[in-house]
Amino acid sequence: MAEPNDQNADGDDDGGVDVQTAELPEASESAAAPAGKIDLILETVMPIVVTFGQAEISVRDMLALGTGSVLKLDKQVGQPMDILLRGNKFAEGDLVIVGDQLGVRIKEITSPDTSEGQSEESAEGA
Repeated sequence: MAEPNDQNADGDDDGGVDVQTAELPEASESAAAPAGKIDLILETVMPIVVTFGQAEISVRDMLALGTGSVLKLDKQVGQPMDILLRGNKFAEGDLVIVGDQLGVRIKEITSPDTSEGQSEESAEGA
């Protein structure tokens, strides 16, 4: 098993903290999830948020808001909506009407590289 050691992995003194080397068993590459267990994950419900746009206003202007006030958002008419999963943009889409409800038609699934900056902005606005 592990032996107590007064030095860290670099061989430096760790200031008296009890550091141990871990010896872990090797995992086999053929180990897979038991049959049927993946269904538990596949049925997990994930909330999705669609953003129409964002606005930044001062506290003074926010306190002056009332019924009938209008906030100008950063999106232009016809620009796609951002679709977020757990605060991270993963797609863009267009606003549509489905029966008597609003919906979003997916236009593009974005890669993490192109949506990274958007997720930070979205998190700040939340």
